Amino acid sequence: MYRDPVMTAKSCHRLSMVRPSLRLAYLLSSLSGRITKTYVDAFGADGSNFCVRLDNDLTGGVLRYAMATISYLDMRRRGYDISALRYEDLIARPLDMCRILLEFCNLPVSLADVAVKAFGVDSQRNSTLSKSVMESFNELQLTPQTKAKLNQLLKKYGIPLIGETHILEGTLSCSVSE
Repeated sequence: MYRDPVMTAKSCHRLSMVRPSLRLAYLLSSLSGRITKTYVDAFGADGSNFCVRLDNDLTGGVLRYAMATISYLDMRRRGYDISALRYEDLIARPLDMCRILLEFCNLPVSLADVAVKAFGVDSQRNSTLSKSVMESFNELQLTPQTKAKLNQLLKKYGIPLIGETHILEGTLSCSVSE
C-alpha cells in the first residue's frame, strides 16, 4: 500500500515524534547524508543511493516513499507478480477496494463488509501510535521552498513530482484491477 508522498512524509514525521529511535535517526540525519545511508544500510538495503541529508521535517518521509516505490517498481520489472493499493483509493471507496483486494488475494469477497467495519476501529488504541496520539501533533506545512527540495529528491529517483499523478504501475483500482 502506498499513498501520496507528502502525506507519507507527514505520517512518518508524526511517527518519529512517538518513536525515540526514529526521532534520533531523523535528527542525526539532518547533520549528514552519511548518517541516512548508515541508517538505510542497517535495515538491509543498499543505502548508497539514499545518502541524503534530511534538511527539513518532510525529507525523511519522502525518502522512505522513494525507497519503497523504487523497490516495488524494481520487483515488478524483475517479473514478480505483485500489485499495489493506493491508500487514497481505499479511503475514498473502502467497500469497492476491499472487494478488489480480496478478489486479488483469492479470498472470499463476502468478507469485504467485515473489512470495512474494521476500519472504524483504531487498531493501535491504547498505544503511543493510537489515532488520538497521532492526531495531537500539528500538521506540517509544505512551503514552496520545501516542495522544491522534495521535488529535486523525487526527480533524482525518477518518481512523479509533488502535484503530479502518483499512480504506480500495477495499482489495483475500482475501474480496472491490474
